[in-house]
Amino acid sequence: MTTEIDVLVLGGAGVDTIVYVPELPLPYADSYMIRPGIETRAGQSGDFVALGVHSLGLRTHHLDMIGDDHEGELVRALHRDRGIPLTEVRQPGGTKRAVNLVDPQGRRLSLYDESRSRETDRLPEETVRALAGASRHAHVVITYPCAFTLPALREAGVTVSTDLHNWDGENPYHEPFAHAADVVFVSTTALPDPERTMRQIVERGRAEVVVAMAGAEGAYLLVDDEVTHIPAVTPPAPVVDSNGAGDAFASAFLLGWLAGEPPRRCALYGAVAGAHACTVPSTRADAISRDELLTRVKELEADGAHPPHVTPQ
Repeated sequence: MTTEIDVLVLGGAGVDTIVYVPELPLPYADSYMIRPGIETRAGQSGDFVALGVHSLGLRTHHLDMIGDDHEGELVRALHRDRGIPLTEVRQPGGTKRAVNLVDPQGRRLSLYDESRSRETDRLPEETVRALAGASRHAHVVITYPCAFTLPALREAGVTVSTDLHNWDGENPYHEPFAHAADVVFVSTTALPDPERTMRQIVERGRAEVVVAMAGAEGAYLLVDDEVTHIPAVTPPAPVVDSNGAGDAFASAFLLGWLAGEPPRRCALYGAVAGAHACTVPSTRADAISRDELLTRVKELEADGAHPPHVTPQ
């Protein structure tokens, strides 16, 4: 079947306000003087995945609900300026937004405004089906109301990935995403037993691959009933911000996965892209290029720290 889209990204379009703080957690005070200045820019999880896979050369399309407001125009401008096709559905409650506090070590605390979504919000099923029918793969962000698209995506026959972010392994909101995706990403931050949760995702759903991302500790890959530790990659420049590192990891992993690379090599792609993202300030929306990624992967494999993984013939 001929497709026009390699990766259809659903959800996760929004705006972040970035505030650099002296430390996290931030002790109570009546006020703080902030430098550099407070900035607002387009770019939440779906935007960053769309930008990531687009920068890696994959044909990309983004579908989400966006408000008729200044923040929505920032999202539209980001896609327009980067050449990423965007199908928008009007969000009555306004464009999704968050405030990110970032400390000198690049750690982030995100304050997410959940008031923008309404119970009745939906992505039109006919639009979802039409875009899915033209796509190889769909990456579904866990923002509301994306869970309602999962049956239509499955019926369309596309493979599906999702990022559960800081799921605790218990919150039922995340379960439809965890159990419907072929590739599942999750942060270890809130998981008391990451391996147990990874195995439960496979047992209860349809995942072929589960990746638990652990920041500076690397990542853990579950495939074919075996958990493998993927070491972190040294960033190419000083770490300034961890915002978007998980989205970059997922984007690069999908590049390899859609090309038929072995899962461990896909995870190396992800580790390289995630490390690169940590060198980009939160005030910018940027992503590693395909050439940069593949060059760095070859260097690491040549050094022997990450031996090449060859698909058996």
